[in-house]
Amino acid sequence: MSRTQAAVGAAVPRVDARLRVTGRAKYAADNSPDGVVHAVIVDSSVGRGRITGIDARAAEAQTGVLKVISHLNAPKLPPIGGGFPPGQRLRPFQDDRIRFFGQPVAVVVATTLEIAQHATSLVEVSYDTEPVSTDLSVADPAGEPETYARGDADRVLDSAPVRLDLTFRTARNHHNPIEPAGIVARWDGDQLTVWEKTQFVRGAVFTLSGEFGIPPNRVRVISPFVGGAFGSAARTWVHSVIAALAAREVKRPVKLVLTRRQLYFGVGYRPAYEYVLRLGSDRQGRLTASAHDARTEASRYETHHEEVLDPGRMLYSTPNVRQAYRHVRLDVSTPWFMRGPGYSNGTYCVESAMDELAHELGLDPIELRLRNEPAGDESTGLPFSTRRLRDCYRAGAREFGWHRRNPKPRSMRDGDWLIGMGMAAGVYDTQRSEAQASVRLDAGGTAVVQSSTSDMGPGTATSMTQVAADALGLTMRQVTFRLGDSLMPPAPVHAGSQTMASVGSAVQDGCDKLRKQTITLAVNDEGSPLYGADAADILVRGGRLYVKDDPTRGETYQRLLARNDRTHVEALGSYAGASETEKFSFYAYAATFAEVAVDARLGLVRVRRMVGVYDAARIINPRLADSQAIGAMTGGIGQALLEHTVTDHRDGRIVNANLADYLVPTHADMPEMKAIFIDGEDFEADPIGVKGLGEIVIVGVAPAIANAVFNATGRRVRELPIKPEALL
Repeated sequence: MSRTQAAVGAAVPRVDARLRVTGRAKYAADNSPDGVVHAVIVDSSVGRGRITGIDARAAEAQTGVLKVISHLNAPKLPPIGGGFPPGQRLRPFQDDRIRFFGQPVAVVVATTLEIAQHATSLVEVSYDTEPVSTDLSVADPAGEPETYARGDADRVLDSAPVRLDLTFRTARNHHNPIEPAGIVARWDGDQLTVWEKTQFVRGAVFTLSGEFGIPPNRVRVISPFVGGAFGSAARTWVHSVIAALAAREVKRPVKLVLTRRQLYFGVGYRPAYEYVLRLGSDRQGRLTASAHDARTEASRYETHHEEVLDPGRMLYSTPNVRQAYRHVRLDVSTPWFMRGPGYSNGTYCVESAMDELAHELGLDPIELRLRNEPAGDESTGLPFSTRRLRDCYRAGAREFGWHRRNPKPRSMRDGDWLIGMGMAAGVYDTQRSEAQASVRLDAGGTAVVQSSTSDMGPGTATSMTQVAADALGLTMRQVTFRLGDSLMPPAPVHAGSQTMASVGSAVQDGCDKLRKQTITLAVNDEGSPLYGADAADILVRGGRLYVKDDPTRGETYQRLLARNDRTHVEALGSYAGASETEKFSFYAYAATFAEVAVDARLGLVRVRRMVGVYDAARIINPRLADSQAIGAMTGGIGQALLEHTVTDHRDGRIVNANLADYLVPTHADMPEMKAIFIDGEDFEADPIGVKGLGEIVIVGVAPAIANAVFNATGRRVRELPIKPEALL
């Protein structure tokens, strides 16, 4: 083996950092193939109804306008077949029905962006409007709920010595990455090539092939750089289909980029939730039962599901649990996964309730959690592969100075500021999916590794290069990792914290296979110093193969390949993903600690410092991991204190669809933050011993802040974001 290398575990900088900071990284909209023209979408100005007329004559009369496409003249798309993935359910310009405010009703294609933008303002659309329902709090759920139960929760709750009946509400959040959604589409006969912002290259291929009724091998998707996404690019949305449709109609490449405002309607969002939680325990704080009833907003044309109830069924030992999950059908666009989907909302409710129970019982919040640590996953009956949550509590309490916390609310001050400390646990499932990676070692001693995965910010290319370098016995400078092209081996969606476990395991497998090939070549080559040696005794370091007990006996990859007239050797690595019959329950864990200051007169909340401690198994790159944690803590501040969508329920209009009115954290909102990673590996989860990291680091941030606000003020706010008026 070659694991004497030290690339994995080293805090090395990003391999593509210089490309990104110098502007040489090409994002989707940076591509301009010959003859490219521009498309701008005309959005619906009503929330529900039918289009009664579209007058595009003034727009079409503008010099440079090539075509205005709507349901009046768009070609009919073929039926979408079955298979994976399911495909885009909102299909462009196929009927006159309006399903939500901001729905695309037409697209203008012109020779310049400015002409297209002006022409959209000249398109007149008339509607027959219908009553709109967009308010989760007053609408009724649709259909039967999704349920889970063990024991008899309601009976035990009725007789519980201590019982809490709580209702939580969390606001809709939007992804708001720096790079807006964009695509360039070009047809060459029946071959479609798109440069698209996507977290799922393979999924984009299948969606577009399904939309246009062409084989997947006639679609190429290119996406080497993604400027942030947080989940918004994990599927192919209707604007991408519009761009490809427009390109086919005008017979020229088409570039389409959504405006910031259009992102609020066009690429999903974290849905709002109402979560009713009943919690019962004995006088010593041991949980006896819990009942969870969650309602979430959903569109009328698609169903989106998140694991919001998962923390409530497995995070703590609770013998009796009842849960129900209901979708409320509204006249809105479809929600979608946003960082920490489901778990961040569900954990906010559970961890706020645990803090409230600890206060009711006069127990330290950490002690209450320790008293309810499960021996295994009570929702599945499986043992945990690893669960180092106790270690997270200990390390976090020590680093944060938890012993200085006064449990009495409103007892710590700094002038006019009320000071509070809070903590919360977090959990996120460890996902793994099938993946492949190709590996090629050239005669010059350098390697190229490829997979059609993505990198929306965590540093995929860097961490994969580290794994490959160690497995091949090369330095990182000798390895190039390429991604983001559907011609490369398939990879799963770059979401759900599964990329490192899935693609990383495929990279490891491919590099191991290639290294073994070269070792076999050497020990069977009479001209090699390694001839006749036991292959199991051969190590590789710095591109040199040598005998473990006799390092002087060896040779380089270059000499070996040159002598055998090989221009290269190659291998295909693969990983099968999670087993259909799991033997363990796989999760990553977190403990987040927060200190807040609340202005006693104004109710303003400022986060002063945060510590996050994570059981994420093997950390490939501590620098990248730290960046993930700091970014997630910042995002959690937004979820807890700032971010919420304001909808005009008269027509479904989002009135704060911009970064001036939809508040996100800035540098001024970022406190002192520290991330700690518990040492460990989880080789039951995958061959390289990692767990997901990108999601778990945000789960638990919002409740830690909310619990700190209670400790500071004595006000228990059960609605996110926490607004100043709730504390006055």
